[in-house]
Amino acid sequence: MTPASPPPALSVAIHPDSEVASVAVARTMAELIRIRQAEGRTAVLGLATGSSPTRVYEELVRLHREEGLSFQNVVSFNLDEYYPMPPDSLQSYVRFMHEYLFDHVDIRPENVHIPDGTLPQEQVAEFCRRYEEQIREAGGIDLQLLGIGRTGHIGFNEPGSGPQSRTRLITLDHITRTDAASDFYGEENVPRRALTMGVGTILEARHIVLLAWGEGKAAVIKRMVEGEPSDSVPATYLQKHPRVDVVLDEAAGAELTERKTPWLAGVPCRWQDEAVVRKAVTWLARRLEKPILKLTDEDYNENGLSDLLAESGRAYSINIRVFNQLQHTITGWPGGKPDADDTHRPERAEPFPKRVLIFSPHPDDDVISMGGTLLRLVDQGHEVHVAYQTSGNIAVFDDETLRFAEFVADYDEAFRLDEQPAENLYQRVAEFLKNKAPGQVDSPEVQQIKGLIRRGEAKAACRYAGIPDDNAHFMDLPFYETGRVRKKPIGEEDIRLTMELLNQIRPQQIYAAGDLSDPHGTHRVCLAAIFEAVRRLKETNTDWLADCWVWLYRGAWQEWDIDQIEMAVPLSPEELTRKRRAIFKHQSQKDRPLFPGADQREFWQRSEARNRTTARIYDQLGLPEYEGIEAFVRWVF
Repeated sequence: MTPASPPPALSVAIHPDSEVASVAVARTMAELIRIRQAEGRTAVLGLATGSSPTRVYEELVRLHREEGLSFQNVVSFNLDEYYPMPPDSLQSYVRFMHEYLFDHVDIRPENVHIPDGTLPQEQVAEFCRRYEEQIREAGGIDLQLLGIGRTGHIGFNEPGSGPQSRTRLITLDHITRTDAASDFYGEENVPRRALTMGVGTILEARHIVLLAWGEGKAAVIKRMVEGEPSDSVPATYLQKHPRVDVVLDEAAGAELTERKTPWLAGVPCRWQDEAVVRKAVTWLARRLEKPILKLTDEDYNENGLSDLLAESGRAYSINIRVFNQLQHTITGWPGGKPDADDTHRPERAEPFPKRVLIFSPHPDDDVISMGGTLLRLVDQGHEVHVAYQTSGNIAVFDDETLRFAEFVADYDEAFRLDEQPAENLYQRVAEFLKNKAPGQVDSPEVQQIKGLIRRGEAKAACRYAGIPDDNAHFMDLPFYETGRVRKKPIGEEDIRLTMELLNQIRPQQIYAAGDLSDPHGTHRVCLAAIFEAVRRLKETNTDWLADCWVWLYRGAWQEWDIDQIEMAVPLSPEELTRKRRAIFKHQSQKDRPLFPGADQREFWQRSEARNRTTARIYDQLGLPEYEGIEAFVRWVF
């Protein structure tokens, strides 16, 4: 855990990852519960929903089951609920709390309080008044758990919510509804209103703990911690509270000044660390819009980097050093160039050709995120395998499913096959989809059809890229197969399947999705399964691992910062076009993907824009100009 130093009212702790952070928060909550038990008092908890606190609740359940933590003395008040919202709906926060916590611990039902999304509107105001009264009668909230939305909302206090606001019915911001669209299988199904504790209600808690994970939260965390308190970012009012712990992972804290540009915050920098120097120099060049080799002593001195000059010498020598480091990241041979000096290349020349295993969390992440590199690896003669970790079946529109079921029935009839089973299947699927409610879990048959659609598209993309059918591996990891956006945690079977595939292929190169901004969390779980599988194999002294390197790419949501990139694979206009054609093989994701996230562009458009942006940054820093660049960071295990 690395402490940071924001304004005095906020305590910021940045942990290596969300797992470590969540366990620490759960233990803080458990300590409060036990202290109150010893005092013969209740512990009053304010609870949040969403993806951020799920691992906290899982750890609390473990503490209850394995370490005897009792919830008999706990009184809980939840922050919010959609309105209207039946309690048994898949998206209901009542259901969420029972699935993740209440059904697994010994909390008394009468001690659980969650805003009621079923009330007639004329009763809402009285309910909200009574909710505030119940909190006061319980003695006030001892510890309030919070997440944060991209708008800066806490609870559902959208921009415009002031520090005096109380529990009420509120209209949701468009961005909030867009972010929730995946849970509701389309923005059109997201309720437009919600019941929420007010900012003033939250600020009355004695201790507040705010959680944020992933790159997608980094920008709003910076605004919350370093910006002026304002209704436009309601979370900034937490700065006025005497005891707030902001708990982050590395990615969520990346934009904070003390992390991103510590030299501007007066924080002593480790100028002996080449990564810190590279970060500072690339930042300076981009800030001044100058190529690295044109930076002067005055540029360093006038922009907070005089200490770097004092320790490392004149600007010219620093510029040359960093320029060479960036130049050495660029390679047209991602699998290593045979019969060449690899001293300054990011990948080894030998062995050649390599066995390459590309892990793709969803059936299209491989071509979206590193399609140009994939094509280059195949063209250069490597043995390329792709492992599709999940079926991706929830990301297929219902009408696409019906079209395929109808095609099978018509196909059987046209070729005089035994068409009755196919016709019966089509009728069952058509009937189910006709009566399907928004957000309803698909029937097993529909889930299977959707999975087959995604699988067929992945095979088509592999064939286009020149990858043999036998080298496409469909893992269907169990954590994903819930039929819902919300997935199960990583399990032993997920890790076992990953270990088996690794041992089967024995790759000399592994590529994996290293981005944590995927709004549905699938990428995070897939990466965790790979990391844990590799760690376990390493502990067993698996011989082939000694000659295996792991490269992390980022997906449709985020790109590596320029100072982080360790391998940059340039793409020509022709290669970018070939990559686009590979992406187009995923027809069910074309035109409008079911879960687009906050970016409404198609995946191929996002991908090309990201590749071109990375290339443009390299060019601006004074390096060669390319049409596009795909970027990678090496994970050393």
